[in-house]
This record gives sequence, structure tokens and C-alpha cells, in this order.
Amino acid sequence: MKKVITFGEIMLRLVPEGYNRFTQADRFLATYGGGEANVAVSLANFGIDAAFVTKLPTHAIGQSAVNDLRRYGVETRHITRGGDRVGIYFLEKGASQRASNVIYDRAHSAIAEASADDFDWETIFEGYDWFHFTGITPALGENVAAITLAALKEAKKQGLKVSCDLNYRKKLWTQAQAQETMSALMEYVDVLVANEEDSEKVFGIKAAETDVDLGEINHENYIDVAKQLQARFNFEKVTITLRESISASDNIWSTMLYVDGHAYFSKKYNVHIVDRVGGGDSFGSGLIYALLNDYSNQDAIEFATAASCLKHSIEGDYNRVSVDEVLALAKGDGSGRVQR
Repeated sequence: MKKVITFGEIMLRLVPEGYNRFTQADRFLATYGGGEANVAVSLANFGIDAAFVTKLPTHAIGQSAVNDLRRYGVETRHITRGGDRVGIYFLEKGASQRASNVIYDRAHSAIAEASADDFDWETIFEGYDWFHFTGITPALGENVAAITLAALKEAKKQGLKVSCDLNYRKKLWTQAQAQETMSALMEYVDVLVANEEDSEKVFGIKAAETDVDLGEINHENYIDVAKQLQARFNFEKVTITLRESISASDNIWSTMLYVDGHAYFSKKYNVHIVDRVGGGDSFGSGLIYALLNDYSNQDAIEFATAASCLKHSIEGDYNRVSVDEVLALAKGDGSGRVQR
């Protein structure tokens, strides 16, 4: 069985009940999540041997985060323990024309204050086939960016495939910081996951004549974006997620995979959103699963897109769906009829 390992921050997620605003809330639902942790959980649900690497405190909240990963079958033995804080993020879920809002409380978290000595990448990577990270992790600080670079160098030394979800977060760093840091990391990446906003904000590459807010997608321009990304960084594969936002509650969701000069577009899904957080991570995990299982390029992008579509119907960061459910949707069964 192929083995995947991811590296990043897992946070405590606090959300008001239903669609209440922060100022209405008198209680918060507590769960866990974070880009690379979400990918590991999704892959474990698909039957992949998945591990997650981070640093967490030894206290009960840190242990609770570890236990949460373990309940889904994610390997946690490479998690370093220490530090004082588990990062927190507050999510106010949007509805209709009111956008979602995220407030971070992650400064001085255990992973944000980690050092290179906390991770023996040579040992950690033994036996693994694929390494995944996102642009959120190096944004946590120069020390974490340096740890990520060390991980990438060792991953390539040991022959692992490497994927990266660009995931630009303006609340964590500036565009200039992101461009400088991420450009240096890209030489180690085989498969890039991006969207129209991230490619522009981080690398200055934009799809012309496209306005996702107006529902206008020009396929040729996105192919050009993928070509530019591949030419600049020599990626094996570039994927671009194409989210057309009708409102906070309804999106049109599709994606593109660009390989060897050819573009493969998925079918489009009209998505009514229950929870969109983790949608990109579920796409990334679906793509990794499909590529590890030697799906054709078209089948791989269809599987990944269907997995992400289903995630939008699930509360929380994690995508709690099976391979069979994803395949059924990818093959056209999107009716939502009761399964008996």
C-alpha cells in the first residue's frame, strides 16, 4: 500500500451554532482541522496509509488534537510534543450574500515556535511515497518556512513525490513574502494545486478575461495560467480549481488538470454549501489518491472534483466520504436520493 505523509498545523476550530454571527453566539462547536491534517484524514478515509506531522503541546488540548486524528486512522507517531498553545480559528459561516469570516488566534502556537531540531526528516520519511504541504505552513513564520524547506530537500533525496496546495492567506503574510518564500520551495514540488486568486497573488499569474464573481470562466486563459506555472517551475502536473461564486451558499465547482501540454477539465457541479472549509483540501486528497492508484488523467480530475463536491455537504474541516461515494458521484449519480 502506498503511504502519504503531510506536514502543517492542526487547530481547534470554534464555530457558532448554525449560521449565527459571532456577536449572536452564546456557545461554540469545537472540532479540529487544518489544511494538511484535512488531507491526511481524507486519505485515511480512502484507505491510504496516511500520517500527519506537526508539533503539539503535551497538555490535554494537544492530546485531544492527536486523539482526533487517531480516530480516523491517521498515523501520529511523528508528531513532536512541546510548546504551550494549540492554534485556534473562529469561523462564522456565511449564508446567501453574507460572506464567511475567519478570525485566527494562532500566534505562538507550538508549531509556529518549532525549530529545525524538532523534526528528524530522514527518519520521518522512511517508507513513505508522497509528501504534501500547503502554502499556509511556511506562512506561519520564517522558522517554519525553513523547516518546510528542510523537509522538501529530504523528501526529494528519498524519492518521494511532492504536492503543494498554494493556499495564499492574506491574514498570515504579504504577497511579497509569499512570492519570495514559495518561489524558493517550488523547485521541489511535482504537483501543484492552485486557484485563480492564489496564482495571481503569489506569482503574479492571472487568467485574463475571467471574473469568477460574475460566473465567467474562459478555459483557454486557465490553460495559459497552467502553462506559465509549469514553464516557470517545471511542475509535472498543475491543477487549478475553478470556483464560480453565485453566493456564499451556492457555487459552481469544477477543476482542471494540466499535464504534458494537455488540459483535462472536470464536469461542473452546482453546489449548495453546508460548509466550504476544507473543500480545497478534499480536492487535493482526492487527486493524490487517484494518482497513487494510476487513474487516467481525466479520471483523476473527475475523482478529485467529485470528492471536493461532496465535502461541501459536510460540517467540519474533514471530508468524511468513502471511495465508493466519490466514484458514484463522478460517474453521474448526483441525485441525492436515499440509499437503501
